[in-house]
Amino acid sequence: MKLRKLLSLLCAVALLLTLAACGGTSDDTADDTADTGDAGTTEEPLRVALLLNGTLGDKSFNDSAADGMEMIAQELSNVETKVVEMTFDDTKWEPAVLDACDEGYDIIITGTWQMQEIIARVAPEYPDTHFIVYDTAMDYSQGGYENVYSIEYKQNDGSFLAGVLAASMTQTGQIGFVGGMDNTVIYDFLVGYIQGAQTVKPDIKVASAFVGNFSDSARAKELATSQFNMGADLIFSCASTAGDGTVQAGRELGKMVIGVDSDQAMVYQETDPETAQLIPTSVLKRVDMSLFQAVEAAQKGELAWGTSVSVGIAENCIGLAENEIYESVVPQETRDLVNSYIEQIQNGEIQVKSAFDMSNEELLAFVDAAK
Repeated sequence: MKLRKLLSLLCAVALLLTLAACGGTSDDTADDTADTGDAGTTEEPLRVALLLNGTLGDKSFNDSAADGMEMIAQELSNVETKVVEMTFDDTKWEPAVLDACDEGYDIIITGTWQMQEIIARVAPEYPDTHFIVYDTAMDYSQGGYENVYSIEYKQNDGSFLAGVLAASMTQTGQIGFVGGMDNTVIYDFLVGYIQGAQTVKPDIKVASAFVGNFSDSARAKELATSQFNMGADLIFSCASTAGDGTVQAGRELGKMVIGVDSDQAMVYQETDPETAQLIPTSVLKRVDMSLFQAVEAAQKGELAWGTSVSVGIAENCIGLAENEIYESVVPQETRDLVNSYIEQIQNGEIQVKSAFDMSNEELLAFVDAAK
């Protein structure tokens, strides 16, 4: 790859020398150029590529990231964007990153902890390329990542609000949670959800289970159906593509499901309005907004490369979807309660627990105690 870059550079130099020899440097040419002013120069576009370690159509995490690229393309001038679906085949991920580097993209965006090791290897080899990683953070203490910007999310804050809503609306005193992979980020959702629910009803029971991946919707449906049959009347689904199975379980049993990442009720509203009515809200993890904000800052030369940021409610990157279904399905009393907790989180009256601050033993004990 370095040889390929060297050959490209030599070819470019040779071309410039040829053009200089053929074009000359007459005074007339200089005058003509001077007359055009700024209009005679064309700034190269900022080239940005989003590499998804999955596919579009999840109505959740990946779609939100792609929405961010659409925002970038529409609202920022002189930016060229590209979205690459690397699929769930992890053998394709690193080659795709290397291809994007060799294609000369200025900024390469990718996300989740699964991509962290790959970027750790690639970024130092391409110091002139900039990388944005989301939903994870590089270990900057190791050095060599001055060209990488990390975005993490306070998903536990949004999940706390979901727990408040679920505890306020349950008729059985039992609610559920279906996660994708049992990693720290998904546990962070669960911890906030449990804390929020227990804040409203200290004796509430919260069942939880994990699919083991983000693609097996059949398994998610099986887990959700089991929780519903055991008495849960509302489940929070944090499983990306697999989460469609949780929604379908709710549809078949007439139970409610809280969505995640994007406004899932509005996604289903287009094709299945009856199912949409069973999604009272979604915990919005605004990957789209966070990517837009980062690229906008980068274009202005204001992004702090080589650092990590954690975004939440204050940055408009975490919250609950408040659409027409939320307004009609969620009682006003519950909505007022949610709003009061938003204020308490923002002003520091409530500190939401985080899985990132717990040992494995503390985390499992906290989750098991709620079941």
